[in-house]
Amino acid sequence: MFDLVLSQLDKRDDAEVVERKGAGHPDAICDALAEMLSRNLCREYLGRFGHVLHHNVDKALLCGGRAMPAFGGGKVTDRIKIFLAGRAITNVGNEAIPVEDIAVEGSRAWLKANLHALDVDRHVRVETLVHQGSQDLQSLFSRGSTQRIPRANDTSFGVGHAPLTALEYLVLAIEQGLHGRDRTHDSPAWGEDIKIMAVRSGEGLKLTIACAMIGQFLNDLDSYLQQKTGLAEYARERASEYGFGDCEVAVNAADDAASGSIYLTVTGTSAEAGDDGQVGRGNRVSGLITPCRPMSLEAAAGKNPVSHVGKIYNILAKRAAETLVTAIPQVSAAQCLIVSRIGAPVSMPALVHLKLATHDGFPLEALRERTAEVVSDHLGRIPELVGELAAGEVHVF
Repeated sequence: MFDLVLSQLDKRDDAEVVERKGAGHPDAICDALAEMLSRNLCREYLGRFGHVLHHNVDKALLCGGRAMPAFGGGKVTDRIKIFLAGRAITNVGNEAIPVEDIAVEGSRAWLKANLHALDVDRHVRVETLVHQGSQDLQSLFSRGSTQRIPRANDTSFGVGHAPLTALEYLVLAIEQGLHGRDRTHDSPAWGEDIKIMAVRSGEGLKLTIACAMIGQFLNDLDSYLQQKTGLAEYARERASEYGFGDCEVAVNAADDAASGSIYLTVTGTSAEAGDDGQVGRGNRVSGLITPCRPMSLEAAAGKNPVSHVGKIYNILAKRAAETLVTAIPQVSAAQCLIVSRIGAPVSMPALVHLKLATHDGFPLEALRERTAEVVSDHLGRIPELVGELAAGEVHVF
């Protein structure tokens, strides 16, 4: 049995800060391509050998290119360079695993599907730097596979919280709504490199939104300014839906229209002109960056879903917190912290710390047995995560 600590959760919320980076942000691109590589490796390993082999491909770097944006067009003069690095099993006996092909083809497919103004053939170069892992970690991974009990291959922790606040839901809704629209026909000038910073003080809300506008869909400065206005109106409408009537919105706040300094791009991402990216510098497993909540610095994207607690525990902590709130009537809010010890079974963490807010001051100790059951249930279903992550059913950024 794991060590379970229960504490009272303070729900005071005088101020709140929530951030999200959209799919076209250089950091989000790195997260997406690292996770795509891990997902495709899982599928390859499962298809060939019936189980996932050791890999951790959570190191990716995007080096921005150069571009000359212009109304009605523009061009990329130096391609974006993406380096996918990490460790993976590349050979089993005499059988070679085409890791490089898997990495490049998966990356190109994701970029084509998610960045509508990016010409992958002309604007991007993907390079792989994936090699065999260290013998000790491969051995640790294999021991867990042999015993059918995954062994933690790191000493780390994961955190999660529930429920989301209205502001957290709002920030997710704005970016996901923008990304989910028909980008070819509905406001095609709005690029996917979107960053939303929401700051609430009391009842007042300020939204600062950066959006890489795409020059080929804009005739002149007036049309650019019209698109900014339209995006601000969209954000205000969504804010009203989530109960924020008093909302100040600034879009591309650094613009200086008088001097012609505006956020104009060729491809819809700042990666085209020198803005670099890296795995783990963007959204957490919640899909948000929430400095007012506990967060882990772990980069979940790209880590193996069998034994790497930097991925597994962040997903489980989030799920456990959600279940505690939905399944236990006395719990109104929850934060979950799970800590591992390298070499120990993944299902046996070193510590689980639950912070709970209860209705009408319901005593925490009366919930100990039920909360332990919830956490144990999620830990027991860790093997199911492999299939879920390989199928793309779990978001990690």
